[in-house]
Amino acid sequence: MFLASLGATAQQTRSISGTITDKTNGELLLGAAVLDTATGTAAFTNIYGFFSIDVPKQDAYLKIMSMGYDTKFVLVKSSFTDVLEVSLSESSTVLDEIVVTSKKEDVQLTNTEIGTVELGPKKIEKVPVLFGEKDILKTIQLLPGISTVSEGSSNFSVRGGSFDQNLIQLDEAVVFSPSHLLGFFSTFNSDAIKNVKVYKGGIPAEFGGRGSSVLDIQMKEGNNQSYQGKASIGLISSKLLLEGPIQKDQSSFLISGRRTYADAIAGAGGFIDGDTKLYFYDLNGKMNFKLGSKDRVYVSGYSGEDVFSLDGVGTNWQNQTVSARWNHIISPTAFSNSTFNYSNYDFGFSLDTNANFNSGIEDWSVKHDITKFYKDHELKYGFSSIYHTFDPGNLDVTNADLSPPVLEEKIAFESGLYISDVFEVNNRLKLDMGLRWSMFNQVGPGSVYTYDENNAITDSSWYDSGEIVKTFNNLEPRITMNYSLTSESSLKMGYNRMAQYLHLLSNSTSGQPTDTWVPSTNNVAPMNVDQVSLGYFRNFENNTYKASVEGYFKNMVNITDYENGTNLLLNEKIEAMIISGVGRSYGLEFLLEKTKGKFTGWASYTLSRSEQKIDGINSGQWYRSNVDKPHDVSLVGSYEISDRLFLSGAFVYGTGRPVTWPTGQYTINDELYPLYSGRNEQRMPDYHRMDLNLTYKTKKQNGQWDFSIYNVYNRKNAYSIDFRNNPDTNENEAVMTYLFGIIPSVSYSLNF
Repeated sequence: MFLASLGATAQQTRSISGTITDKTNGELLLGAAVLDTATGTAAFTNIYGFFSIDVPKQDAYLKIMSMGYDTKFVLVKSSFTDVLEVSLSESSTVLDEIVVTSKKEDVQLTNTEIGTVELGPKKIEKVPVLFGEKDILKTIQLLPGISTVSEGSSNFSVRGGSFDQNLIQLDEAVVFSPSHLLGFFSTFNSDAIKNVKVYKGGIPAEFGGRGSSVLDIQMKEGNNQSYQGKASIGLISSKLLLEGPIQKDQSSFLISGRRTYADAIAGAGGFIDGDTKLYFYDLNGKMNFKLGSKDRVYVSGYSGEDVFSLDGVGTNWQNQTVSARWNHIISPTAFSNSTFNYSNYDFGFSLDTNANFNSGIEDWSVKHDITKFYKDHELKYGFSSIYHTFDPGNLDVTNADLSPPVLEEKIAFESGLYISDVFEVNNRLKLDMGLRWSMFNQVGPGSVYTYDENNAITDSSWYDSGEIVKTFNNLEPRITMNYSLTSESSLKMGYNRMAQYLHLLSNSTSGQPTDTWVPSTNNVAPMNVDQVSLGYFRNFENNTYKASVEGYFKNMVNITDYENGTNLLLNEKIEAMIISGVGRSYGLEFLLEKTKGKFTGWASYTLSRSEQKIDGINSGQWYRSNVDKPHDVSLVGSYEISDRLFLSGAFVYGTGRPVTWPTGQYTINDELYPLYSGRNEQRMPDYHRMDLNLTYKTKKQNGQWDFSIYNVYNRKNAYSIDFRNNPDTNENEAVMTYLFGIIPSVSYSLNF
């Protein structure tokens, strides 16, 4: 985000544009500040390291700053017309190592963003997690308004929305399933990540397709100065990262891999036999090429797979993404970003050699953005188009007597146009106004059915390839406002409307690989979400402490569920069994953060409700959604004991999720049957846990030891509670299942 001029001048001006990089590795720096010392005009680099600043038509003396780097002064002659390229050296006295971002310290007071959090890898590294594996998704679940849906899960709920309402992007390519090992690990290797940004409210107009949030993840670009690497080994997984120049100063590569060996350890211990497979792996790769001073090309990819099998029976699921991006400086005041993306998610299971099932979703997409800079405006506009292929799944069997149904693939196009403008109304008020138009086309080839109230087919039609079956259109206005109250405080407001055309059918609250994505069709309407946000932001003691409180209200239309007893697997009539209704969520989010000194960290608290109403469920009355969590607390801290020794910890507490349990029982023909009341009227026990991590950096080998304890006081948090009949007493009893008690872990990493 760029800031408009901080000072006014009657002189004629010219625009200077350029990029700012890290001198050590050539990585582009986002949020670096560029200040004209004569006028006080300031600008900041965007996520691609690009800036544009207006200065008088004379020699300009620019001050270049970025947190953690030495300040640099650059003289730009009045005759200079090229693109300015500046590299900064890391500061020799590294202070406040775990600061979230390199941006200006008071940026939360000056920008228009509301409901937005940005994380760098250093902050993620300080949070202890399961088995000592640093994890982006586990870290964002410690932020206000973002909650986990179950123990160990990588899926998350944002402001009362279901986890399929989160748009997750890796280098602008969509990731449909962000989990490994049924959710205990995320698909994102933290060693390869450069920056993470979460949008909970005030979502920019350039994003669309989901109702609740955007998680935008950028991979590192690779060192174009020298060859480097990092190797890590832990109790159940190991990682390796290599990076370096292809041609020094001009191009670079990065490759990172990770694999677990839980099956090898369990096999060596005699817990499983040699035919059992239980592991996951993932690979990240990226190349970038500098084509002159105005063009950069990036190609990145991700591939990951989970495998579990026992005696020939098992499952596997995998994600692949590919991104190709071209950044072009059109002029000193215009910047373009063009991307081509591929995303694929596949799930399958096998029953020995007798049956094999496969399903998935595949996307091909293009996107083009242009950013124009004026004296008091930052104008951004662009378009996107996605070609979706939905595979509902088919079963191949060797038994000739079985004839499972054959389900047709579904094809759809999703397109969008947007425009937004960030500008200062006066020295106190700043606005970000945007409008997005989205369109979704269900197209052939395929059969299209209509159903009656008893789910019987009343009509069917065949559509040829490319023939339009159904079209949906939505206008999605977005606006955010920042009003500066004082130099240390500001008030922000935001409104956004989102349209979601994809729906995830799931039979669990935590998400499983068997969950199936389906498009909006002639039988399934898209979901629309309207959200209003209001926030107060305050910095204390020279930006050492940052505090905020945000309130929000969301109204959701056409949220989906399915009829009781619906079979999600190989169901030819699944569209007829999808039912829709409305939802609402509202809450308050509190965040207090300390960013400087030996002790840093944050405390967050969320007070919220999430409810929904769907005809056919709970007698058509409002009921708690599966992600309703009234109280959610996170305390995270890190203390620098010495230059090489760090202690960090996290404590979490949350209200138990809603469930539907039997409230009684009745007998028919001497058989006991449970009696249920309304939907989600009971709750799981409250959840709480504390984790600790001790990091020791070796003096000579440039290595690092991490000693972690997950669930320090051995809290047995309920993962599920099932009810069964006790044959001795002939009464129903509850049986609790929990996943983890106390888990110590150790890992070692080496930079070379």
